[in-house]
Amino acid sequence: MAAAFFVTGDPGLAHSSKVTVRAQLAQPELAREPGEGQGADRHLDFDAIYEQHFDLVWRTLARLGVASAALDDALQDVFLVVHRRLPEFEGRSSLRTWIFGITLRVASDYVRRGRREEHASASIGLELRDEHAPDPLEQRARSEAVALLYAALAALDPEKRAAFVLAELEEMSLSEVALAVGANVNTVSSRLKAARRQFEAALRRLRAKGEWRSRA
Repeated sequence: MAAAFFVTGDPGLAHSSKVTVRAQLAQPELAREPGEGQGADRHLDFDAIYEQHFDLVWRTLARLGVASAALDDALQDVFLVVHRRLPEFEGRSSLRTWIFGITLRVASDYVRRGRREEHASASIGLELRDEHAPDPLEQRARSEAVALLYAALAALDPEKRAAFVLAELEEMSLSEVALAVGANVNTVSSRLKAARRQFEAALRRLRAKGEWRSRA
């Protein structure tokens, strides 16, 4: 089902965003003083977290509807919050779940402010195209599959979309999703069931109409 559409972002574009955002986060006013937080190595912990979770945050923001033109800003916002709140992390959830919760809130802010998919619909194919792919036909098929995924995701309302992305595409457990979105497990389960039905219906409709091909 949705697992067939699990595709990571374009390595080149993700790397470009990583360099840009990392440079912004490295500004002097954002650096921690030795000993701040839980020890002098706290900043090093952030560097490791940034490297480990960057791609995850990048593709999640895109899947939740943040326009490609706004991704760098959204990425910076996510990691600024992580940077500032890392000393407050108490381990009540996994670090991944905690970062997902921050990512969801930032994505929601960007969508509400209208920085959404007028650019994304036109750039999805480019956004996720691997320039180093050896087979152009294979890469074209991959780009079309990703375009179809994004078009179907766009048919879901924000709460169902978040549950679907976290559970189906990132393979988080219901309890992890519940912690990330701030809802109980029963609510998440209900949203996920509805999202699966709507996603499948959107896929059938898009395939029948061929609407998604213009996005690849």
